[in-house]
Amino acid sequence: MKFGKEFKREMVPEWIEAYVDYTGLKHILQEIRHFKESKQPPTPARTLDQRLALYRNFSGLNLQGSVQNTGDIENQVIAVNTVQHENYRKFYKTKFLASPEGAENEIMFFDKLDHEFNKVNTFYKDKVDEVMREVTLLNKQMDALIALRIKVMDPGFNAFPSLQSLSLDINNSTPSRITSPLRMMTVDTDDMPVSPIFDPTYGRQASTTNASYPKLPINRNILRADSQKTDPLEILDHVKLVNTFESPISTIRGVLSESKENDLSYKKEELKKVEHRLKLIFIEFYQKLRHLKHFSYMNLSAFSKILKKYEKITSRKAARSYLKMVDNSYLGSSEEATSLLDRVETTFIKHFSQSNRREGMKILRPKHKREKHRITFTSGFFSGCSIALLVAVILLRDDRKLIDKDEGTSYLDKIVPLYSFYAYIVLHMLLYAANIYFWRHYKINYAFIFGFNQGTELSYREVFLLSNGLAMLVLAALLMHLHMNSRAEIYGTRIEYVPLGLIMVLLFITLCPFNIIYRSSRLFLIRCVFRCICAPLYKVTLPDFFLADQLTSQVEAIRSLEYYICYYTWIKSSHGHNTCQSHNVYNIFYFILAIIPYWFRFFQCVRRLFEEKDQAQAYNGLRYFLTILAVVIKTAYVLRKSLTWEVLVILSSLITTCFNTYWDIVVDWGLLRRKSKNKFLRDKLILHHKSVYFTAMVLDVLLRFAWLQLVLRFNVPSLQGSTVSSIFACLEVIRRGMWNFFRLENEHLNNVGKYRAFKSVPLPFAYHEEDEHKEE
Repeated sequence: MKFGKEFKREMVPEWIEAYVDYTGLKHILQEIRHFKESKQPPTPARTLDQRLALYRNFSGLNLQGSVQNTGDIENQVIAVNTVQHENYRKFYKTKFLASPEGAENEIMFFDKLDHEFNKVNTFYKDKVDEVMREVTLLNKQMDALIALRIKVMDPGFNAFPSLQSLSLDINNSTPSRITSPLRMMTVDTDDMPVSPIFDPTYGRQASTTNASYPKLPINRNILRADSQKTDPLEILDHVKLVNTFESPISTIRGVLSESKENDLSYKKEELKKVEHRLKLIFIEFYQKLRHLKHFSYMNLSAFSKILKKYEKITSRKAARSYLKMVDNSYLGSSEEATSLLDRVETTFIKHFSQSNRREGMKILRPKHKREKHRITFTSGFFSGCSIALLVAVILLRDDRKLIDKDEGTSYLDKIVPLYSFYAYIVLHMLLYAANIYFWRHYKINYAFIFGFNQGTELSYREVFLLSNGLAMLVLAALLMHLHMNSRAEIYGTRIEYVPLGLIMVLLFITLCPFNIIYRSSRLFLIRCVFRCICAPLYKVTLPDFFLADQLTSQVEAIRSLEYYICYYTWIKSSHGHNTCQSHNVYNIFYFILAIIPYWFRFFQCVRRLFEEKDQAQAYNGLRYFLTILAVVIKTAYVLRKSLTWEVLVILSSLITTCFNTYWDIVVDWGLLRRKSKNKFLRDKLILHHKSVYFTAMVLDVLLRFAWLQLVLRFNVPSLQGSTVSSIFACLEVIRRGMWNFFRLENEHLNNVGKYRAFKSVPLPFAYHEEDEHKEE
């Protein structure tokens, strides 16, 4: 693989703008190559003074007496100078010292090379500074965690004798106890076993023991002359737990008390929550360090490769001088990220994996998922079986010898709604597989946006496999149902339990606790569904409201579940086709089930409004509230058609559709910007063809106005009753699939604009403000 493709493939998607523009530099080198190959003489109209003036404009160098014919020829090609900026940062400027004749492109090359290097170096320095600040916070969090462990696990522990002996060692400057005056100190005594905690300032790590009991690091600022009177567990008197309102109980307590901090209760459950949150923080912090190290390596390789290409094309020796400057810069000489990686590994293994290095490294460095050929083969096999079963169902349905025409039509109208539920789900899964394919193709980091753990996210092949497997299972059950019905005298009432058995099998697979059929993904889905149902009581994350949006497009599927209950209670007992609509209970729940997904989204908007204080969530909540009213009126019109309800349907649906369409295109997709570089779109686009965005906007408008079929009353003989509603329900699922791609594209571009490549996990402990001022 060529380096350019590898470089692009290995980029952190959210940091793509911070990397060196390797492609742009290659384009300039191609222009230099074309110029060299053409061997065109300089323009006669341009005098030597004009060329010298042009050269001064590019390089900022006065050539009078600057170039000598002695010395190393490489040193005469370029000269790299350091420029001190206002904020005391170093910037680098290269002066091109070769003959200016025909060298405009080479001057441009080094100008762009300097710009890219300064950009990369500055970004790397800022990120490392940010990491060092996080290290300081994590040190304080670990101090509190280990003190809490001792308090919970061994309340009678007395650290005073150890502190006393340690203070004597410090006063005597015992070499075995002190390795650096500013590093974090650790003690290895019988009274207080300890383990290392990483130091944000200096680099070496203290000696460790293999004890499995939680260890206590003692910060250097505690060990002063008066340390004999200080108890390290007093740190717990200066911290409180940060309440993130992640559970219903914490949310209710937070609303009642209006406090974001809780006093420590020194319970084991409290300790487990703190450990779990700090574990997640360490994992994210470690991934950030790995990305920083890889960022440095890839950019250094890019500068080396591009300079070698320059030397090959121009036959000028400039790489050694420039790379020497690169090696001496912060990007090339900084070792903070590498040093911190080792210390974080040791700390994580000791405190969060019971000193088991193998298990700890599995968590810190999960393996990338490998694509398996058997998944592709199985998916193709299931797809072929599904097509064959679908053809068999159609032929069996049209075979008059098996089913009488009148009785068959009535019977199919009763059982097809039992199976249409799966049709909506399969269609949605196929569109999701297509979305994953295009997200991957266009480098949209969907795994990070959804918060999937590395190695657990499903690829488009796996989702396609699941959808085809479900389709094959459902079509096989339907075919068996029709075949058994043709021989009712043999099978009797057992025929009616085929759909019920199918849904029981699917529920068992979904809720199965065993590690089969993508257990982590199933648990993730169940957790998101549960958080949607309890929307006001849980903190809203992107997967939660994204799933709730999917449910708003599956209203007909949710109503099919109600039909299951109706079929196995009233229809099966009375053998009547219109029994469901004749029961008021069914009609009431027909209303309720249609608005439930919108209520989920409404409550999620209310929760985000109170937490984030974002006024946009108020308008978003109003949008879903209006949609609820429109759905209620539309459902009433379907059940009881009249002129009054028809007028109400038109007015409510028109207002809601215009509001929702505007929100889809302008807010969710970020399009139709007034002051955009791309007319009627947005500044940054991932797709190369702008026509795709305009086509998507038109389709979204048309599919949003699909409700007009209720008013226009399309009169197609072969499409009557539930068939029409099923078709438009499928169109809504297709619209949602299209919306998914552009919604995540816009979210990804927002993350890229903010260089947000990691999840933000709140710290578990908060120190008192007065103590913070004292430390300052």
